[in-house]
Formats: sequence, C-alpha cells, structure tokens
Amino acid sequence: MKKVPVEEAVGMVLGHDMTQIIPGLFKGPRFKKGHVIREEDIPILKSMGKDHIYILELKEGMLHENDAAIRIARATAGEGIKLTEPSEGKVNYIAEYPGMLEIDVERLHKINGIDGIGLITLHTGRIIQEGQIVAGTRVNPLVIEEVRIKQVEEVASQGDKLLKILPFKQLKVGIVITGNEVYYGRIQDKFGPVLKEKLNKYGANLFDLVYVPDDANEITTAILSLKEAGADVVVTGGGMSVDPDDVTPLGIRQTGAEVIKYGAPVLPGSMFMMAYLDEMPIIGLPACAMYHKITVFDLIFPKVLVGRKVKREDIVRLGHGGLCMHCEICHYPVCPLGKG
Repeated sequence: MKKVPVEEAVGMVLGHDMTQIIPGLFKGPRFKKGHVIREEDIPILKSMGKDHIYILELKEGMLHENDAAIRIARATAGEGIKLTEPSEGKVNYIAEYPGMLEIDVERLHKINGIDGIGLITLHTGRIIQEGQIVAGTRVNPLVIEEVRIKQVEEVASQGDKLLKILPFKQLKVGIVITGNEVYYGRIQDKFGPVLKEKLNKYGANLFDLVYVPDDANEITTAILSLKEAGADVVVTGGGMSVDPDDVTPLGIRQTGAEVIKYGAPVLPGSMFMMAYLDEMPIIGLPACAMYHKITVFDLIFPKVLVGRKVKREDIVRLGHGGLCMHCEICHYPVCPLGKG
C-alpha cells in the first residue's frame, strides 16, 4: 500500500472502496474501487476523516477483497440464487423465487474455518420469499492470499452447490378429516378451513377433502381412494392421540404405508405421524394444528413440497429447538422454532 496525501492524489486510482458514514442517514461506499480521484473529491474525503489515500499495489498471489468475495459467491451459490455486485468485500445472495433454503452445513463450517473468510447464512430449511437475502459472504482483509480462496473453491466443489433454493412443487393434496362429531354434523368442521389456508400459504393445491367417522377401516379406504384418484399427498386431521376412539394412526397403518415416525419432539404437534405409501407421503396431524398458528406441520410440510423425502432423523432432530414459545405476536419463521 502506498500512502499519499489527498491533496496529491488527484488523478490516482483507488484500490479499494471507501466507506462514508452519516449517522442515521447513510453507511456505504462513497468512493468505489477504481474511482479516479478528482479535485472536487478532496473536501469530501477530508470530511470522511481521510487525510491520506492508500493506493493499492497487489503482489502476485494476492487478491483484492471484492475479487475474492465474488469468487467465493460464485463457487457456493446454486440454483435459485442471484448475486449482488461486490462492495466493500461483500456479496449478498438473493432468492430468485419462493421455496426452501437448503445448505450443506458441514461444508459451510469448513469454509468459515478458513481465516479471513466469512459466509453467513439463514438457517437451512428456512422458507424463503422471492427477493429475500439468504446469505452474504465477506472477506475481512482488504487483500487476501489467493490460496485461501482456492481452499474455499475446493471445499465448495465437493458435492452440489453449497446453497440453493428448492422451489415448491405444485402438489395435489388430499385431506381426510376424521371424527364422529364432524362426520355426523354435531359440530362445524374447523380443521378443514385451517388446512386449506395452510395449503394456500405454501402454494399447494387442494385435490379433495373428505370426511370420515372414527372408524379405522373408513380412514384406510379414504386414503387409498385419494391415492387411486391421483393425490400426491394425503393429510389427515384429528384422531391422533391415545384415546380409544382415536383410530387415525391405525387407519394409516392399514393402508400398508411405511410409518417413518409416530410422535414428534415438537410442541405443539407431538402426536404427529409421518408415513409413506409407496412414494406418496401421508401426514397425520393432531388436533393442535387446528388451534395453533405454527405447529410441527409447518416444519415438515415444506420438505414434502420441495420433493425431499422426510426421514426419521429429520423428525428426531426437531426436539432441539422444537418448543414453541407462543409469542403474543408470531414472527415465524423469524423464530428459533425448528432451527436446532
């Protein structure tokens, strides 16, 4: 770095971004790398506390922070992510469409273990909206050894892209509402409308909604009929607890489906069942999903919508961070629920 008084820097080229901070109004690069210093820039630079300009002279094997940051971003960003232009050694990753963020966390940790490198993300599995910032990479020194960036690129190359947005599929969802009280018209159904609203939220399509009594055989028949008719997913509502009349789990098992897990370490939603009949997911929801805004359904259903097969381990791991705090104002998914 060559130190030059600002009065003598006219005509010289900046080798780095220069940040200006105006409290409460602005923080960002006032002059960008490559800017040619002009006479009128001198008072501005002095107001920024810059009495000298550092002209960057890169040695062989060194990279400017912006060049390093864009190389990291290009090596790690996958489908559904666009990149901002590098600025002050930082590049942001922007979602191109709604979906679920998927990150290889182990490789992320390896990259962040390299000195001078920062790749900062939202949690993997997070529901993402179009235009949302999902990650940012930052190179801390103004210049960095290229060998470190090559280390990042090597880690990033060990598999699919490290970060990606998985788009929601337009799945046809069949709903089976169980319970004598609803089936025989003793009370108004409240479960169906809640599930319809959830499907709209996630962009899924309601294929059909049927009502059955507390009869395991009827439940089995309803699930099989929906599958035969073309449903991609079946969600059952109610009858999931240990009461004698709660026979929905038996009805699901009788279809011949493989039960991945009955019971989830999530509150609300512990009496949850995940099963697969051939390749069709069957989701057994307890009654709490009717009352609470966010439940185990919101942690599992997005995985189904992006085409990921839910494994037993996926459900088991939800226990760490699986306790909803029932905040007065719900900010999910800006929330620790399901982020363990």
